Amino acid sequence: MYFLLSNIKFNNMNIKSLSLLVAVLFVFAQQQTNACTNYLITKGASVDGSTMVSYSADSHVLYGELYHWSAQKWPAGSMMDVYEWDTGKKLGQIPQAAETYNVVGNANEHQVSIGETTYGGRKDLYHQDGAIMDYGSLIYIALQRSKTAREAMKIMTDLVEQYGYYSSGESFSVVDKNEVWILEMIGKGQGQKGAVWVAVRIPEGYVSGHANQARITTFEFQKKNKWDKEDAMFFNSKDVISFAREKTWFTGKDKDFSFSDTYAPVDFGGARFCEMRVYSMFHKVNAEVKGNAAYWEYVKGNIQNGGENGYATNRMPLYIKPDQKVSVHDMMMFMRDHLEGTELDMSKDIGAGPYHLPYRWRGLTWEVDGKKYCNERATATQQAGFSFITQLRSWLPDEVGTIIWWGVDDPSGTVYMPFYSNMTSAPENFKVGNGSMMEWSETSGFWIFNQVTNLAYLAWDRIHPDVEKAQSELEQRFISEIPKVDAEAQSILKEKGHDAAVDYVSNYSHKAASETYNTWKTLYQQLFMKFMDGNIKTKNEIKEGYKMANPEVSQPGYGEDWYRRIIKETGTQFEMK
Repeated sequence: MYFLLSNIKFNNMNIKSLSLLVAVLFVFAQQQTNACTNYLITKGASVDGSTMVSYSADSHVLYGELYHWSAQKWPAGSMMDVYEWDTGKKLGQIPQAAETYNVVGNANEHQVSIGETTYGGRKDLYHQDGAIMDYGSLIYIALQRSKTAREAMKIMTDLVEQYGYYSSGESFSVVDKNEVWILEMIGKGQGQKGAVWVAVRIPEGYVSGHANQARITTFEFQKKNKWDKEDAMFFNSKDVISFAREKTWFTGKDKDFSFSDTYAPVDFGGARFCEMRVYSMFHKVNAEVKGNAAYWEYVKGNIQNGGENGYATNRMPLYIKPDQKVSVHDMMMFMRDHLEGTELDMSKDIGAGPYHLPYRWRGLTWEVDGKKYCNERATATQQAGFSFITQLRSWLPDEVGTIIWWGVDDPSGTVYMPFYSNMTSAPENFKVGNGSMMEWSETSGFWIFNQVTNLAYLAWDRIHPDVEKAQSELEQRFISEIPKVDAEAQSILKEKGHDAAVDYVSNYSHKAASETYNTWKTLYQQLFMKFMDGNIKTKNEIKEGYKMANPEVSQPGYGEDWYRRIIKETGTQFEMK
């Protein structure tokens, strides 16, 4: 889940940035299936009237770092090299735009943000010879060139039509300060250029989500996309239905056509590993979803098919109306879910070990005595490279309006730092090139966060509460500071102009990043001293007349429930006589 583009400019001004971009390309050979989670919130469904989108970029080989492209103007004839996100393979070149916008992570200076999850879909529609637009390229090119979500989607779909689509099936979250859209796309396979796709706008006051399973079913087919129509709720490729008919995958009436059921039918894995993550958010915000036994059976993988087309009949809706409005802190907590409070809570069974670890090391499936079994795939996952919640605020000027709350590593152990999307550079501890997946850096935020979380995995129910405490203290303070930063930035914008306001929010973002890194470096040292060797130590102050003070030491062992399991397995082997 990593991507960089190199922008080629025909003068010496861009040689340094070009060299950096090319130098930090990674090669990602592992599959990205069952990875990444997006939650989407409309203005009317959020506490403060912002639109929001979350994204967890999950891969065992993704190094978490903050991408940044500066706004630039390009001379006529400039070209852009396009590299596949997952492999670093050069796919080709396209003409560069005359002007590109500032991009921080997955948000730009004009309050547009894009996330993704890969669903794969029909395998015979994967790659097509000669195609040069993969899903990662579409995301970051669109962010550099768009001022609205609709403009971003048109850029993405036009690029695919012109240059072909290189990836498998993909769901995109495309959001601006006013509208929230899901765009689902899949290629046409060998012999035909481009992709079929459909986009659905999430109605005001509703929330949605997707997690590696195509979710758009029926929709109102558009004979011609009217991109400027204010109340438009659907866009689609002109052949999204006719292509399926040509392949004999669909024979019914247009009004009954389901994109997901045709191009990516849901199976056990699509429900249990993917739709489960959507449910984990939905059931927290809507009592009706929580009380719907059919939805719970569906996400456990018990799919009921029926009807004339044989579609799944117990699927969850694409979007729901929350009982209460959602805050940015709520979004952070959605990203930290481990299926707590359900029968699939991974901290409760023997696989959690004596310290109730809510994770299972991969593979996702395993086999014993010829029978196949699975681990659960919760939203929070150990292999996250980075995750974020983008908050887009229409009532503020663009210089101030978008914050990407961004963190590295496992969402349950990260700190979501507030980065304004107009910031002029990435913070030192999280910038591209400060370390890599196989290159240690003492100043890397990714590595210090991994040190803390991997230590916590060893004794989760003892160590993670200390991590949560430090996490909460930082995030709650950042959240409380933002209104003051917003107000000051607007005052500077009015008095001194754009550049001064951007410098101010950039400095604040860098300060938040530096403080987080330093706090986490100290936290690792404290946790290591406190929990080393299976003990729990508490510091004592040196008393008068003493030259040292030994800490208080407790040795709680493994807990009664685990000792009972030992006895059950070993009988009297360890019984004292």
